[in-house]
Amino acid sequence: MSDTPTPASVSTYAEAERALLARWPESRLEPSLDRIAAFTELLGEPQRTYPVLHLTGTNGKTSTSRMIDTLIRATGLRTGRFTSPHVESMTERISIDGEPLTEEQFVEAYQDVAPLADLADQDAVHPLSFFETVVGMAYAAFANAPVDAAIVEVGMGGSWDATNVADATVAVILPIAVDHSAYLGGSPVEIAREKAGIIKPGSTVVSAVQVEDVAAVIAERAAEVGATVLWEGRDFGVEHRVPAVGGQMVRLQGLRAAYDQVFLPLHGAHHWPRSRRSWGRSRSTTSWSRTRSPRSPRRAGSR
Repeated sequence: MSDTPTPASVSTYAEAERALLARWPESRLEPSLDRIAAFTELLGEPQRTYPVLHLTGTNGKTSTSRMIDTLIRATGLRTGRFTSPHVESMTERISIDGEPLTEEQFVEAYQDVAPLADLADQDAVHPLSFFETVVGMAYAAFANAPVDAAIVEVGMGGSWDATNVADATVAVILPIAVDHSAYLGGSPVEIAREKAGIIKPGSTVVSAVQVEDVAAVIAERAAEVGATVLWEGRDFGVEHRVPAVGGQMVRLQGLRAAYDQVFLPLHGAHHWPRSRRSWGRSRSTTSWSRTRSPRSPRRAGSR
């Protein structure tokens, strides 16, 4: 007789963990969005109740997710964040307001979706995997919070990754190289085609500097679906960096402003004792306006 807890019997974190691990492992893949789409439909499409910022790329996704999370919360908005894999506890994968769920909250999130996960399994050729189930938990938890925005890191690739059941308002693409080649392809261009699948109609794409062939794939996908691409090094980036006493002086160029900042490490964080920002703010509007002439507009994907 199996010792896997049934949804009705799960009351502790250990039981929820054991039930999730009894599902298909993350290493077992059957590329399809059919199962997660059916699951989220039963959940009431929670991923459509808030804007999603979706991240893909080869390295740096979790670090970038945390930075985006911090920036959005600094504006007073409430965030949800989904990252993978976890290091010590499954609870690390789902964060609200910058903090991972407690074990009690994780159990509640599991209890909320488990009966519907089992229902989805009954109509599928293959059962929901561990990853698909946790993605559903995250999307439902974010809707229940509720959050103002969700920052979501793909598990692998993009097009058929379970997280891609959401239509991102902003698609963030970190540098693309060869990774998971057995599943995604043997060249950066093949992998870029898979990862570019997170770009959805009307979305804004924020891309790191890419090799020319990869950039062309991203630009082509954006043109196909009517998305706008913002490129590091053209639309934003670090324009200047020099050593300073105890840190460095950095000039950052954003879409609407340029910032001169002194970065001094302080207990693992950045401390800004002084800055000069080349922007102005109108008292009658909440939008920022630059004090110098903006750059000429460019078409999405132009270099």
